[in-house]
Amino acid sequence: MTDLLSTFSHIRKNMLTGEDVLVSPHRNNRPWQGQEEALSAEKRPSYDPNCYLCPGNTRANGDVNPAYESVFSFKNDFAALQENTEAFTIDDGLFQARSETGICKVICFSSDHSKSLAEMSVTAIEQVVHLWKQEFVELGSKDFINYVQIFENKGAVMGCSNPHPHGQIWSQSSVPNEVMKKDYQQRLYFQQHGKTLLTEYVSQELTRQERIIFENASFVVLTPFWAVWPFEAMIAPKKASKDIGQLSTDEVPGFAEAISVLTRAYDKVFNCSFPYSSGIHQAPTNGQPNEHWHWHMSFYPPLLRSATVKKFMVGYEMFGMPQRDITAESASKVIRDQVENGFENF
Repeated sequence: MTDLLSTFSHIRKNMLTGEDVLVSPHRNNRPWQGQEEALSAEKRPSYDPNCYLCPGNTRANGDVNPAYESVFSFKNDFAALQENTEAFTIDDGLFQARSETGICKVICFSSDHSKSLAEMSVTAIEQVVHLWKQEFVELGSKDFINYVQIFENKGAVMGCSNPHPHGQIWSQSSVPNEVMKKDYQQRLYFQQHGKTLLTEYVSQELTRQERIIFENASFVVLTPFWAVWPFEAMIAPKKASKDIGQLSTDEVPGFAEAISVLTRAYDKVFNCSFPYSSGIHQAPTNGQPNEHWHWHMSFYPPLLRSATVKKFMVGYEMFGMPQRDITAESASKVIRDQVENGFENF
């Protein structure tokens, strides 16, 4: 099977969403004359007096940040969702709309303006995980919140407007489209097999060892068989767990270690601060058992051939389906090699 998948164009199915991705391994040697991103030579200071996320600084709305030393969260000053909205429904044939409420928060990963997750200690990342868990539980407990989306956009190429290490949480009354797809697929699998889809998938990946990047006692880092982005990766707990609210104290270090290993390996791939969008998909907070859910964290990096060449989702990918050249197996090996070579001199 591996020879066929590494030689001929083919379609792989994303079992979590039900969608397809076109893989074209024969195109790996084609010449590139497209856009290249300029590498930033900027060295960020540990504290930037003009940064609205640094400790003690004044934000755009006039609020002053506390002198925090590790992690810090606050309601987004420019939130995409409003907590207090007038409830309405518009049903005018082909023109339909409804009100949407929610709470958006900013999560500062560190007080050090110069750091990224890849440059933070595992212990420091544990504090981020604890805050994610705390925010998930608090926001998800609200009657009008049915989903909590945790995510990070790292790097200007991913639209990040502030280089200070931070992520966001958008919680809302509706369940978003991408989550609905995964909810349907996981529910269907659970009904048919009596266990979560990712429990079986992770087990088979660990047996095959073709796309494994790293594992510890509780978590596995892998390149999904159905990956879309060139160096896409997933972190998943080995045992079924519907959301990060179920993370035990003993599991937090393992999750933090998995994040640390992956992000550090990313930075080694092209010897740069690797940009990506990452996010945690987990069960809705809608009061249902949701035992079919198995939470996971996905990383979608845009870099393709070097630190300056990125993947574009345009043309066929916009109007047909996602397409990639490098196979998931090849991409996984590239990242895994960085892990196996160690981080001592990096």
